[in-house]
Amino acid sequence: MTAQCIMVLGTTSGAGKSWLTTALCRYYAGAGLKVAPFKAQNMSNNARVVAGVGGLPTSSGGEIGSAQYFQALAARAVPEVRMNPLLLKPERDTHSQVVLMGQVSEAFTAMPWRERSLHVWPHIAQALDELIAENDVVVIEGAGSPAEINLASSDIVNMRVALHAQAACLLVTDIDRGGAFAHLYGTWALLPENERGLIKGFVLNKFRGDASLLASAPQMLQDLTGIPTVATLPMWWQHGLPEEDGVFDDRSTQAGAAWLTVSVIAYPRISNLDEFQPLKNIPGVRLQWVRSPTELMHLKPSDWIILPGSKNTSGDLAWLRAQGLDAAIAQHAGQDGAVLGICGGLQMLGEALIDPHGIDGNAPGLGLLPLVTVFALDKTVQHTRARFFADLASPLATASTHSVQVQNPWASLAGVEVAGYEIHHGQTAQHPAMAQAGDVARVVLPGGLGWQNGPGNVLGLYLHGLFEDSAALQALFGAHLNGPVPTLDAVFDGLAHFINQHFEPGFLQGLVSKTISTSPSP
Repeated sequence: MTAQCIMVLGTTSGAGKSWLTTALCRYYAGAGLKVAPFKAQNMSNNARVVAGVGGLPTSSGGEIGSAQYFQALAARAVPEVRMNPLLLKPERDTHSQVVLMGQVSEAFTAMPWRERSLHVWPHIAQALDELIAENDVVVIEGAGSPAEINLASSDIVNMRVALHAQAACLLVTDIDRGGAFAHLYGTWALLPENERGLIKGFVLNKFRGDASLLASAPQMLQDLTGIPTVATLPMWWQHGLPEEDGVFDDRSTQAGAAWLTVSVIAYPRISNLDEFQPLKNIPGVRLQWVRSPTELMHLKPSDWIILPGSKNTSGDLAWLRAQGLDAAIAQHAGQDGAVLGICGGLQMLGEALIDPHGIDGNAPGLGLLPLVTVFALDKTVQHTRARFFADLASPLATASTHSVQVQNPWASLAGVEVAGYEIHHGQTAQHPAMAQAGDVARVVLPGGLGWQNGPGNVLGLYLHGLFEDSAALQALFGAHLNGPVPTLDAVFDGLAHFINQHFEPGFLQGLVSKTISTSPSP
C-alpha cells in the first residue's frame, strides 16, 4: 500500500490549516479509505498522550500536538507519535522543550535550532514513510508559511516534506484578514518552480459576504499562476473543533442568558486549553478568557474560576501576580467561590513550588491549598482512569490520606469515574508543617490526582480532560442539558460535510482518484 499524500499549506499562521486537515481526514475516511494525519513539527503547548514507538501501551506512550490527536480521531485512526514526530513546547519566548517521537529530548532541547533540523529529519522522514506504506491517504499539515525564505535552508515541516511525499498541496489563506490574493500570489511567487508544481489549488477561508463579489479575482490569479481557486469557505464560528493555539474567540461562545460563567485564566504559557472546548457546547454556560482582575469583578460565588495547565508554572504564576489576579482569585475563593486548578493550575494553588533540578523554577504558591509541589526529572505522561471518592467508606480511601466525599460546588462528582490524561513534571503532596498544624488537604482522587480544601470550594486536579468525559459532564451539567453534548464524531462529520459543500465538485475525489480505484471496498 502506497498512500496518496495531500498537504495543507497556509499563507500565514492561523489561516486554517489545522481544521482543514481535520476535515479532510474525516472526508477521506468517510469514503472508506485508510487515512492517517501527519505534521512533521508542531509548536504548541496543547498536547495529548498517545501510543508510543512500536505501539507501546498508552500508559507508556508519548506526546503529540492536540491538533494531530484530533486529526487522527477524525481519520478513525489510533493516534500515535509518528503522526507528529517533533513537538516543540514553548517555555519562554526563546526556549522550547523538544519532544521527539513522543519523548522529551534533553539533547535536542539544548541544541541550536538550525543544527537540530539536520539531526531530526531522518526521524521525520522515517515516520512519514511508514505512514505512507500503511495507509491509502496521508493528510499532511504544514506550519506557518512555506514561503518563509529565511527558514528554507533548514525547513523540515513544509516544502521539504511536500517534496519527499510528492504531496498534492492546497494553499489556504484567511480572507477575513484582507490581502488574501496578494498572500496567495506572493507565497506562490517565492517558491522555486519544482515546489510550485505541487500546489493543486488555492483555498479562501473565513469569507463573509457575497461570494459572487470575488469575481474576477480568482480567474486573474489563475491566469498569473496557473492554479485554480478550488474553494471559498464561509466564516464558521461554531464548527466545534478546539483551537490549536491561542484562546477561543469570544464571538464563538454560547449565546443567550448564562446561568454559569466559567473564567479561565489565560496566562502566557497556557497549555491544553483545548480541553475546555466542550464547555462552549453547554447551554447557558459562558466561557471567558481572563487576563485582568476587572474581568472577575462581577462573578457570583457559584461562578467558576479555572487555573488551567501551564508549560511554565512559576513564570505564569509571576505573571498572574503582576496582573493582580492572585488577589482577585483569593477574594473569590474567600467568598466560597468555586476555584478549579488543573495540572499547573493545581500546582499554583498550593503553598510552594520547589525545583531542585532547574526544570521550572521555585516560587511561592497562591496558598489556597496546603500543598507543596516538587519538580522531578522524570515526566509523567500517561492515560489515567480514576473514580472520585464517594465517602470515607470507599475502599480506596484511607484515614491517612484524609479522603472524603467531594464537597459543594463539586459534590456532583462524588463517586463518578472519569478518564483523562497526565502530562507533568511536578509531584504534589501535603505540606507537612501545615498538616501538623491541622490544615490538611482532602484527597478526592486516588494517588494524589485530586485535592480539595476544607470548605470544599477549591479543587485541584492533575487529571486533564475532565470536561471531555461524558460521565463528568453529565454529573456537572446534566440538569441543564436539553440533550447530549455534541460528540467529537458529530463535529468531524460536520467538518467533512462543510468542505464537501464548498469545494469545487469532484476536486477532492480527483486528488485521490488513483487510490480510490485501487483500494479494496470497505
